[in-house]
Amino acid sequence: MKKIIVTGGLGFIGSNLIELLLNKNYSVLNIDKVTYSSNFYNVKEFENSRRYKFIKLDIKDKKLNKIINNYKPSGIFNLAAETHVDRSIDNPESFIQSNIVGVYNLLECFKNFTKKNKSRLVHISTDEVYGDILSGRTSEDYPYQPSSPYAASKAASDHLVSSYVRTYNIPAIVTNCSNNYGPKQHPEKLIPKLIYNILNNKPLPIYGKGTNSREWIYVKDHCEALLKVFLRGKIGEFYNIGSNKNLNNLEVCSQLLNVSKKIVKLGNNVKINFVKDRPGHDIRYALNSNKIINNIKWKPKVNFTNGIKLTFNWYNKNKTYYKNLLKKDIIKRLGKA
Repeated sequence: MKKIIVTGGLGFIGSNLIELLLNKNYSVLNIDKVTYSSNFYNVKEFENSRRYKFIKLDIKDKKLNKIINNYKPSGIFNLAAETHVDRSIDNPESFIQSNIVGVYNLLECFKNFTKKNKSRLVHISTDEVYGDILSGRTSEDYPYQPSSPYAASKAASDHLVSSYVRTYNIPAIVTNCSNNYGPKQHPEKLIPKLIYNILNNKPLPIYGKGTNSREWIYVKDHCEALLKVFLRGKIGEFYNIGSNKNLNNLEVCSQLLNVSKKIVKLGNNVKINFVKDRPGHDIRYALNSNKIINNIKWKPKVNFTNGIKLTFNWYNKNKTYYKNLLKKDIIKRLGKA
């Protein structure tokens, strides 16, 4: 039975990936340092599985080397990262530590492990490394032009991974994904924030004029892509993972309201509230995902209309999810600079 390590597995994408891996009969070790965005609610469905194990650890910790050598994974998915742009504006240091220093330590441990063991590392990154894309869609050879400390820290980690492939010949792959949405996402992010406010009769905050455009992908589609990259991807390559479907923030909010009003009664305070934009806010991200579609035979299955309905229903049926989080982390506005 193949064994996999997922770092950051108490988070949004990590916990969804673990669920997929367990369903595919892998054994999974979840390594997570347990931050504000970690949530044990995300793993409650499988936390008692004999094929699942959890260790609390920061990937910067030198103990990671021993853990990897003892567990002997056939693959590692690195999802341990600080990810919220607004938080990176307020406090870049934690992003440098987790997304750069942490990745450096992981690479050193993985380099040593693969001298005697066969394994693969999939490093999960973001479309934000490409910066503002006012027209067209970015392929994997598009230059990195990150706008925020978060995006810059992820860009640095991508370059680190690539350099270790080139210099030390480690078996690693980098993926750059568009905006994810779906069950188990922390409500500091747009869609779960809007859902939380709808369920709690609060105004719906939208940055600027709501025209910022993002490419949206349902998290379970992303996880299936990651598994296919692990199984079929070429070492040293970068793979964009996207839906080819862009929506601006107003369109997202409108579709969410259309879905939610058919499921719950909307309160009087559930109205769009335009708020001051964050500094350096990119206008548009858009990926060209032809490489993974053509070379690995993956494509997204869930369109936004169905995905947003699935997402709203999950939060509506799992209101206790929010109770595992600090209220200030849900409602406090960050990233004003």
